Amino acid sequence: MGQRGPQALGLSGARGPRVTPHPRACENPRMTDRLYYHDSFLYEFDAEVIEDPAPRGQDPRTALILDRTLFYPTSGGQVFDTGRVALAANPTQEARVEEVAETDDGTILHFVTGAVSLQKGSRVHGSIDIDRRRDHMQQHSGQHVLSAVFVRLFEMPTVSFHMGAEACSIDLDTKNLTAAQVEAAETLANDVITQNRVVSIRFVGQAEARDMGLRKIPPVEHEKLRLIDIQDFDLTACGGTHVTATGQIGCILLRKTEKVRQGFRVEFVCGKRAVATARRGFSVLTEAAGLSSGHIWEVPRQIRKIQEESRSLRKSRENLLEELADLHAAELLAATQVTASRKVIVRSYPDRDLTFIKLLAQRITRQSNAAIALLASTSAPAALVFAQSGGQPFDMGLLMREALAKLGGRGGGSKDLAQGGPERIEQIEVVLADLAGRLRDPL
Repeated sequence: MGQRGPQALGLSGARGPRVTPHPRACENPRMTDRLYYHDSFLYEFDAEVIEDPAPRGQDPRTALILDRTLFYPTSGGQVFDTGRVALAANPTQEARVEEVAETDDGTILHFVTGAVSLQKGSRVHGSIDIDRRRDHMQQHSGQHVLSAVFVRLFEMPTVSFHMGAEACSIDLDTKNLTAAQVEAAETLANDVITQNRVVSIRFVGQAEARDMGLRKIPPVEHEKLRLIDIQDFDLTACGGTHVTATGQIGCILLRKTEKVRQGFRVEFVCGKRAVATARRGFSVLTEAAGLSSGHIWEVPRQIRKIQEESRSLRKSRENLLEELADLHAAELLAATQVTASRKVIVRSYPDRDLTFIKLLAQRITRQSNAAIALLASTSAPAALVFAQSGGQPFDMGLLMREALAKLGGRGGGSKDLAQGGPERIEQIEVVLADLAGRLRDPL
């Protein structure tokens, strides 16, 4: 993917050849010649501003319209190019092209930032971000190969394509997709890349295209279709930027699959992205293996072992908490005097969480048929639990709402059990003491 300079391509100081017109060119006098249609390896170009820069519709950003461009606008699943445009007469005056979009009538908008004076008739020199373009070429051409592979091997057509910042994906029209099929598709796709098949571009009429065996024909009628032809492997209509031989894709790595509404989504990366992804994955596995003093291939087994130990420890902790709650409930009941035929237990714990105080409240009301527990945890996040033995006459849910009206926060519950999360803990003990006094002497 060596860079081709503008002089070698006859673009420096010359207009260069015009590309095949966009299908809507006759309808839109602002139609821009799309230089990338014929060669995705062009990185610099000369052009003229054909309309005074101005915000477009509700978008406050300044948008340039040029008579010709190398900047690809977001469409067909591929994201836009970025780069710069500079005044041809004064190259130090340049603007940053942050986004490129296409309107419904085919106008290409170059959204720019930077203090540069551009107006209708201004001559500019544009340059696109090369690494971004090359990455997009690898991803998009890789998608064509991958989509063709799934059709050839399993008759699974691609219904949509998405190019993300880190990974790309295709949605396949299929009810099932196995790991073995994914592996087979990845193998064949990389075989095609290794074969370095020529990728060419041609323009044909819609009627002619129907007889050429295209993998997919656009649903909208066009006077001319731009076809991407992977030698003896795939032919499909596409307006995106592509490599000139499959070897330039580098490689294809399928990352994961998931069931979606219209079939199965396959996530993948190509070329330098695939290398970077593999490097990150290997680094993570190496670090994980080092923590367990094993080989990277043993990481899954080590994780399963840790999970089993974690489940065992969690179960042991739960059992210990239950035993502790039982013992503590018995102690609290034994130490609490009966008032008005019931025991009202009030406690605030700075070092216990909601799980424990709820468990304790349940144990208190189960060990006694005439007990009420008003418990609080003041450790973050703070919590309240109110509970009473079955048959007691009060409403814990109502008491909880009353307490939270003073302390802030949200909560609620039933007649016998309620919980909440107070926002202010400074007055918790005062509020609990007030409630307890009323419960001990309800008259």
